[in-house]
Amino acid sequence: MSVRGIHTDVTDMREKIFTEVARLAYEGGDYSRLEELPYKIVPGELASFRESVFTERAIVGERLRLAIGLPNRTLAEHAPVADGVNESAITERYYEPPLINIIKFACHKCLDNKTVVTNMCQGCTAHPCEEVCPKGAIVVKQGGKSKIDPEKCINCGRCRDACPYGAIVKMERPCAKACGMHAIHSDEYGRADINYDKCVSCGMCMVNCPFGAIADKSQIYQLIKAMNEGAEVIAILAPAFVGQFGPKATPNKIKAALLDIGFADVWEVAVGADAGALEEAKHYVQSVATGKLPFLLTSCCPSWSMLGKKYFPEVIDEISNALTPMVATARAARITSPNAKIVFVGPCVAKKLEASRRTVRSEVDFVITFEELAGMFDAKEIDFNTYEKEEELNDAFGAGRGYAVASGVAGAIKACIDEYYPGTEVKIDHVEGLADCKKMLLQAKAGKKKGYLIEGMGCLGGCVAGAGTNIPVMKAQIQVKKFVKEAEDFVPPETAQY
Repeated sequence: MSVRGIHTDVTDMREKIFTEVARLAYEGGDYSRLEELPYKIVPGELASFRESVFTERAIVGERLRLAIGLPNRTLAEHAPVADGVNESAITERYYEPPLINIIKFACHKCLDNKTVVTNMCQGCTAHPCEEVCPKGAIVVKQGGKSKIDPEKCINCGRCRDACPYGAIVKMERPCAKACGMHAIHSDEYGRADINYDKCVSCGMCMVNCPFGAIADKSQIYQLIKAMNEGAEVIAILAPAFVGQFGPKATPNKIKAALLDIGFADVWEVAVGADAGALEEAKHYVQSVATGKLPFLLTSCCPSWSMLGKKYFPEVIDEISNALTPMVATARAARITSPNAKIVFVGPCVAKKLEASRRTVRSEVDFVITFEELAGMFDAKEIDFNTYEKEEELNDAFGAGRGYAVASGVAGAIKACIDEYYPGTEVKIDHVEGLADCKKMLLQAKAGKKKGYLIEGMGCLGGCVAGAGTNIPVMKAQIQVKKFVKEAEDFVPPETAQY
């Protein structure tokens, strides 16, 4: 069972952190107030979740630091929460890697990949668990209760299957279980640790940690500071935004609210997706359908793209060279407003990593998630249940809007091929989740996907399942599909371009 899609106390804590950081920035950035915020967020003298209120406030302090883009610290380091803020809180500053951080003293040291007997063991006479164990790892204690010798256990699961009471379970570290790259292991103290050579910054570990011990760095402070300094700041909204801010938050209301909180203009990133679908349709027809390339990998998911480049450099040529929708839309917005700062607002934590690349930094100045934007709305007291302003937001076609859900990218490209290259046979395969993405790339590398258009999504369900989203995946998928139908046409005209 995953905690994804469930509003929890960890969700509340993240909301409070982003709201307070946004409020601090909007009010002019009195850094001394940072020291007060852990007491505001965790009031009183008694702890609610940890062994002491001091631990809870220390964790909040580290979360505040990460939300401002400051580095994570250990308990061995003694310094104010605001230490280093002057260097970080400037509009030109991009976060220092790593993007995803484990607050070590918040980690529960979960057992990882261990089979254990719970207190539900009834001490039965039959002891089928003992009989089926191939390594003799089950020890029957006085009173008939079973115990597992960890030195002998190979985690085969036979005892779990044999127990008539379901008293034997496999314990897995939730963050490690959610990581499709197997990038999480244990450090010398049994705490979770990230192997950044494997990590592709999808953020799934972060949203699946029940203790909220994993957090990403944010740019909301720097973004608001740019607004306060009078910069022209344009928001480009990823297609997954619909429904993310509550049932009353229509696209037109969201655009109006963005203008109210300091943005100069708002674009749909689906505009860039429309252009990308046309470009990739042409690429498939000219290069894959003719046999010049064995297959085509779509490129809008940064974790999927990073996976391909990191583990399968041999297939680089088959990764689409079309601009990602984020970059394409940013480039179009910059043509109309050359001096503007461009902010990608989306569901994806990995987009922050994509935007940190030198080639992309010239196009995209900031990346924030829907979750972080919700904090900005709260800081400016925007309540969509009572907010009435509207500004029309209708820039894109259905094809580009559909990029937000799994198989939507391939579907958009196929629709463009059917429209402009009729008669071309299109073979499509798509995968979701990094583990399955890796399997698909192995198959493609082995020559088993010749002639295919292959769509990979790092998150199960597509972009709507990104780590920076606010609502359950199923609900988000329904909202996006509805928004697709509201577009005037599905297929963009051939004149749509970057």
